[in-house]
Amino acid sequence: MEMRKIMALVIAVAVLLSLAVIFATAEGPAAPGDAQMPVPSNGQPSGQTGNETGAVYYLNFKPEQATQWEELAREYTSQTGISVTVMTAASDTYEDTLRSEMEKAQAPTLFQVNGPVGLRTWRDYCLDLSGTALYRELKSDEFALKDGQEVLGVAYAIETYGLIYNRELLSQYCDLPEAVISRPEEITNFETLKAVAEDIQARKEELGVLGAFTSAGMDSSSDWRFKTHLANMPIYYEYRDRGVEVSETIEGTYLDHYRAIWDLYINNATCPPGMIGARSNEDALAEFALGEAVFFQNGTWVYDSLIQNGMEDEQLGMLPLYIGAQGEEEQGLTTGSENYWCVNKRASEEDIAATIAFLEWVITSDEGREALSGDMGFVTPFRTFDEGYTANNALQRAANEYLEAGKTPVSWSFTTIPSETWKNNVGAALLEYAQGTGDWETVRSAFVDGWAAEVTNSQRP
Repeated sequence: MEMRKIMALVIAVAVLLSLAVIFATAEGPAAPGDAQMPVPSNGQPSGQTGNETGAVYYLNFKPEQATQWEELAREYTSQTGISVTVMTAASDTYEDTLRSEMEKAQAPTLFQVNGPVGLRTWRDYCLDLSGTALYRELKSDEFALKDGQEVLGVAYAIETYGLIYNRELLSQYCDLPEAVISRPEEITNFETLKAVAEDIQARKEELGVLGAFTSAGMDSSSDWRFKTHLANMPIYYEYRDRGVEVSETIEGTYLDHYRAIWDLYINNATCPPGMIGARSNEDALAEFALGEAVFFQNGTWVYDSLIQNGMEDEQLGMLPLYIGAQGEEEQGLTTGSENYWCVNKRASEEDIAATIAFLEWVITSDEGREALSGDMGFVTPFRTFDEGYTANNALQRAANEYLEAGKTPVSWSFTTIPSETWKNNVGAALLEYAQGTGDWETVRSAFVDGWAAEVTNSQRP
């Protein structure tokens, strides 16, 4: 009888414990994205580490480095047991994704802003990093986003873009009878670039290509190349003339130059202008890698993709983006950063500490430094990378050669663009112009009037 009572008591206790676990699980906080939430390399959701040492949730801006970040996260977790989630936003959706994720119970502990405009939006979420090794290892305050003495963002990748060209194809063109140039280095301004591109287009069958330029794809994976990176050129030169680094107004002084380079792209490409709305960044990359085009506007970040698609260093060169501005012969490649790490100060103390520790491991460990410089191909602004951890590829060497020749790098003035809405409106106007359903005045209005409107919108409480 006593034994039956004991067994009954044991069963009752077991049932109560099971119910307690069930109710505790049901009442717990929802995970980011619920069934679609990102899962880190150790298989645990962000914030669930099996201990009280905190966790890291990184919302990555760069899709082309997603795999490398995930591998690095797995390595860190295997060494420390700390959960690191890496979620990568789809191309051209970072701001929307960040807003959505920040509203969740388990928000990113580590995110990115693109510069002063991005910082203005996320200022209240940014931890002061001035006391961290992350900031102390920066080579210059030029690579930090500061508000007074507070360091609210730290750049981790200095990148360069321009007009990538196929050295073999351009050299073959130079060997054709009556070619405009005898060697690629003779292209030092827009006038020469235009003459070469139009001659290549006229003789494309003779050269065995589909066009001088890859398709100017205007889907969301590709349009940033033109509504942001190419748009940088008229902004940069206007800022230069006015002696400013940021402005609440844009006058459009160089929009005729912007039109000239856009016309050159779309009229001397692998496809007719009316087809670019359906073309993607992958289409352009494939066209270039297959030798179907001589020129491809892009940057150092695309190097790995080109190599993976069968190209070799000897085939790759890069020219500045020439638009016909006075003095552009002394212009170098367009160099800067829109990749600033920010730590979410609204995260728990444990998660903040874990996030800072992860970042400091990334910039000091052999695994982290090799991943950033070797696997991802980044030029980093940290002293810890100076010996043995520098990116070494054809596109980066091209950037260094322009610096060594005393050419002036073009600043990333596009980080002062007032909003994503401005970019999207300019992109839409460029596409309509190319398709013949809109005129250049619509582009001008989106550029100039749209700038003023978006600055006003950003200043409203």
